[in-house]
Amino acid sequence: MKRRDFLSLAILGGFTSSLPVIIAAFFPSTIKLATAEDKNKWYKVGKVADLDATGQLLVNNPQVGPVLIIGTSKQPNGLTAVNPTCTHKGCTVNWEGQEFICPCHQAVFNSHGQVLHGPARSSLKVFSAKIQHRAVWVKSV
Repeated sequence: MKRRDFLSLAILGGFTSSLPVIIAAFFPSTIKLATAEDKNKWYKVGKVADLDATGQLLVNNPQVGPVLIIGTSKQPNGLTAVNPTCTHKGCTVNWEGQEFICPCHQAVFNSHGQVLHGPARSSLKVFSAKIQHRAVWVKSV
């Protein structure tokens, strides 16, 4: 390999590897880092009327991602909220009365998002949920 070819590759490699840093420097608002403050923040994810209509509400919120809330306004302290993405292969779990079941490979999770039987090995992400001002709110646990 000629010295000129080597130097060209080295310079190109250096520039390419530093490209993410350069982009972050010029566009810092595009990168959102989770902070302790974010964990204590409540996010409005839907309307109580939509939750009461079916007993569940599936939304994709820009701040928290996908959320499946189970319950009704008649039992506001009994709301369950999880990220419905199965930890096995990423399918969306369904609420089947007492458990979350993955339609792809039949992983089963309890109402707290914990694995009852696999193939999933990790629990679903859980949120705190509340009803306030005719809206459904969640925050990361």
